[in-house]
Amino acid sequence: MSSTALKGPSLAAAAILCSFLTGAICAQDKAPPAGEKPAGKPPAGPQKVRIPRFRQVYAETPVTRAVDRGLAFLASKQLEDGCWLSPGYGRNTGIVSLATLAFLSRGHEPGRGPHGSRIEQAISWVTSNQKSGLIIRDTSHGELYSHGISTLMLGEVIGMVDAKRKGLETVHRVHRTAINLILRAQNVPKDRWNLGGWRYTPSSEVSDISVSGWQLLALRAAKDTGLPVPEKNIRQAVHYIKRCAHPSGGFSYQPGGDPNTGRTGTGILSLEICGEHGSAEARRGGDWLLKNPLKWKGPFFYYGAYYSAQGMYQLGGKYWKEWQPVSEKLLLEKQNEDGSWPVPAGATHEEQAGTVYTTAMAILSLGVEFRYLPIYQR
Repeated sequence: MSSTALKGPSLAAAAILCSFLTGAICAQDKAPPAGEKPAGKPPAGPQKVRIPRFRQVYAETPVTRAVDRGLAFLASKQLEDGCWLSPGYGRNTGIVSLATLAFLSRGHEPGRGPHGSRIEQAISWVTSNQKSGLIIRDTSHGELYSHGISTLMLGEVIGMVDAKRKGLETVHRVHRTAINLILRAQNVPKDRWNLGGWRYTPSSEVSDISVSGWQLLALRAAKDTGLPVPEKNIRQAVHYIKRCAHPSGGFSYQPGGDPNTGRTGTGILSLEICGEHGSAEARRGGDWLLKNPLKWKGPFFYYGAYYSAQGMYQLGGKYWKEWQPVSEKLLLEKQNEDGSWPVPAGATHEEQAGTVYTTAMAILSLGVEFRYLPIYQR
């Protein structure tokens, strides 16, 4: 793991070490006994992988190896102008920002280390595509998807990099403008069922949990950087997320709908980062996920993997302990030989987004415990 100096890494490392004192440390790889031939080259294709129960800080594990292979794939696909191309969505700021977050989640910083210039180029490309407050270029069906993800990424950059470093003026300016747009979009008059949330466009009068999740992550990251985020907006968002809670557990796309993995992970994470740690709705969501584990199928496998990993990690306890090995095992077994992650059957939208999207989301799902991204910290 990168040893690049970051804001608070030693604190994170100490927290991890404390958790390891309660159990055995996984044994390091040993050389084969004298006279014994080393193992041959592993067979090509997906393989069964055993997940270590405990990990040494900064030690190489199946997860770190998979993440590093995934980052190498992303590095090979970045264009000269700093962006990544999606087969279905073109030059999309949201997908570019997800790929950038993947590098940040492994501890890589802009301007430093083996991927420093690559990250700088991506950030520069994203900030150059702000129009009337919106951070969008080529987009899908929802402007605020790309905008929320990009705003989150810029907030994480500001949160990770030393405030005294020069050259971040544009990032700060674009980030402030983007946050203000999110707040204005939330304040658009809505009925009591949609109040507090967001949907596809800044002028939307309805809301859904999917778009709202990205905006809340962006607001939380902004608050961590010191930007003023009114408590009223957070409270209204919490009320909207709770209205999406299903009586039998899980969270729905909109109030009154049915739950699935991605929506439930979004609901749990949204409440956790808004200060509602361990709420009844979040715990019922966690119970629903444990009864409905992650499965290799569409339509939104990677979306579900990402949000459920973050949500269950924030819940902690039995939720993360039971969810982590299942999630990691599935993702590690599905990785391609070139380091990318494929698309499961039935995932039409994720197929359109492409392997840059699927690989970035897989890395972000696996990298929760790295704790380099401020948004990952409990």
